[in-house]
Amino acid sequence: MIYSFIAHASPGRSRVFALVKSPREELEVVTTLGAGDLHLTEELVGALNGFLADRDDKALEVVLNRVPKAVRTATQHYLKEKCPPMLGTFTGFGPIDVVRPAVYFRDIDDELEEYLDGAYMIGLGIRMSNERDSEGDVEWVLQLLSDEVSVPASAEPRTWELPAEASLLQTWTSKRRTGSVGPVRGALNVAEEASAQGRWVRIHTLLHSDRDVDFEGNGTSEFVVDVFDASIPPQCLEE
Repeated sequence: MIYSFIAHASPGRSRVFALVKSPREELEVVTTLGAGDLHLTEELVGALNGFLADRDDKALEVVLNRVPKAVRTATQHYLKEKCPPMLGTFTGFGPIDVVRPAVYFRDIDDELEEYLDGAYMIGLGIRMSNERDSEGDVEWVLQLLSDEVSVPASAEPRTWELPAEASLLQTWTSKRRTGSVGPVRGALNVAEEASAQGRWVRIHTLLHSDRDVDFEGNGTSEFVVDVFDASIPPQCLEE
C-alpha cells in the first residue's frame, strides 16, 4: 500500500518516490525531474498526495501538463500499475490504519453492542461481516480502523468497496433509522434480521460530509448495512 509520495532534490535533479508498506517500508522510484523542472517538484508531490487521498485527478493533470512528456508518462504509468483506487483507505490526514484486524463475536448481543458503541464514540472506523465457521455456525468478525473515511454529500454512502462475487440486495443507513434506537442498535437490528434469513451482511461506518468535496466542511457519522443476495460465506482465517 502506498502511504505517501516524497521527493529527494539535488542541484541537478529531483527524484520522486512512493513510500510503500508491503509490509515493511520501502521506497519506489516514480519519476525524475531534470534541472530545468526542479521548481515543479513540490507542486508535483503535493498533487500526487492529493490524488492518493481523494482520487481526483483534475489537480494532478494540471501539474502533469506542465512537466516534460517523459515525466508525465512515467507518473501516469506508475499510478496505473501501482496505485489503483482503494475505497476507504484515506482521510484528509493520511492513510487509514487497521487498529484491530479481527475480533470475533458469536452473537449480536449486549456485549457486541457495547463494543461497537465504544469504538463509535471515540471515532474509530468499523467494518463487520457475518461468516460461518468450520462447524456451520454464524460468527461476526469485526475490524477496527484508525479513523472514519469521509464521503461527499452527494456521493453514495459507502467506503467499503462492494464485492464482485455478490449482488447487493439492499443498503440501510442510520439516517433512515426510526424509533428510539440509536445508530449502533439500529444497524445491528437490520444485520441480525438479514443474517437470520441466511444472507451475507456487512456493516461499516463513514463520515458523510455536508459538502461535495472530500474532507471539507462538517459531516455526520453514519452506519451503513449492506445486505447481499448471497449466502453467508465461510470463515476465512489467515494462517
